[in-house]
Amino acid sequence: MAADRILVLGLMGRYPMAGVAWQVLHYVIGLERLGFEVYYVEDSGAPPYDPVGGGLATDATANLEFVRSVMRRTARPDNWVYWDILEDRHHGLDPETLADLYATSAQIWNLCGATRLRTEHGRGPRRVYVQTDPGFEQVALASGNAEATAALAAHDVFFTYGENLARATLPSGGLSWHPTRPPIVLDQWAAADPAPDARFSTVGSWQNRGKDVRWNRVGYRWSKDEAFLRFLEAPGRAGVHVEAALAPPADVARRMSACGWSLRDPHEVSADLDVYRRFLLGSCGEFTVAKDLYVKSRSGWFSDRSASYLAAGRAVVTQDTGFSDILPSGAGLLAYQTLDEATAALREVAADPARHGRAARVLAAEFFDATPVLTAMLETIA
Repeated sequence: MAADRILVLGLMGRYPMAGVAWQVLHYVIGLERLGFEVYYVEDSGAPPYDPVGGGLATDATANLEFVRSVMRRTARPDNWVYWDILEDRHHGLDPETLADLYATSAQIWNLCGATRLRTEHGRGPRRVYVQTDPGFEQVALASGNAEATAALAAHDVFFTYGENLARATLPSGGLSWHPTRPPIVLDQWAAADPAPDARFSTVGSWQNRGKDVRWNRVGYRWSKDEAFLRFLEAPGRAGVHVEAALAPPADVARRMSACGWSLRDPHEVSADLDVYRRFLLGSCGEFTVAKDLYVKSRSGWFSDRSASYLAAGRAVVTQDTGFSDILPSGAGLLAYQTLDEATAALREVAADPARHGRAARVLAAEFFDATPVLTAMLETIA
């Protein structure tokens, strides 16, 4: 057993988008800098997604090249495996090498529960579940969902971005969930210059499906569209502009334009990691909302994209999910619950973006630096 070897399971090949890739990179690079021999493995067997055309891809060529290009940013660019289910073929390392890695690695980190662990994943390593979207699995477990119970039972240690889960309105599902937060490799986001103006920005999906839940006769939606509609008027009221890489319906897009928003093609922004990074750096900060599931439950969830804004010295104005119980709000990071609070927060940042940018970077270094975040996780796993 190689005590310093960790396999990171993710889904950036399945979903070749910059936000997904940056999430993986912060774990891989962060663990590498702590002295670990890290491998990225994507062998879930899930078919690849085509972000341009939408739906499933007919071949995985573009997805493979995306994984290859992302891994070039790491210390060991050849340490990766992607199983192309369309051709039943492994790329990167061969199946024999992968089997040896499963047998000899100390830990397997399953980001987002991206992979349904199989027999070959469980021959010795500590199996770590990193839940980046709190709520769905907890309710599934508490509701007696057999599939979710079996999938999670294959793991040994459980982490969640729901840092406030112990005080949230959702159940634990009977597992011991250890709170954590998105690790950020700070030097990947260091900005040499302050924001050029007081324009805000954000990136995301307008609508998500598949993870709505119901608990104690209360429904929780795993989507942002209703929240965006609720706070659509905030930029116009505050007299600021928001550039959003979103794809809302045409009628909503017209309403957004009248309220101080402009829209960018989300695929254009998310297809390349450096384009994505420049998009974040090109504004004074982020203005966004959170999914109903996180807000209503008060789970404490915080976005890894928003953490990247902070690390870049860009303020974040975002809907409170309960994270204000844990993170300081008011300078650099401003939480809101109402339209009036969102409007006031946007005005506050626009009045002095440089001050809020400095505060954002300090907050990122204190709370999201990958070294202490991952070290605490490793200590829990041990």
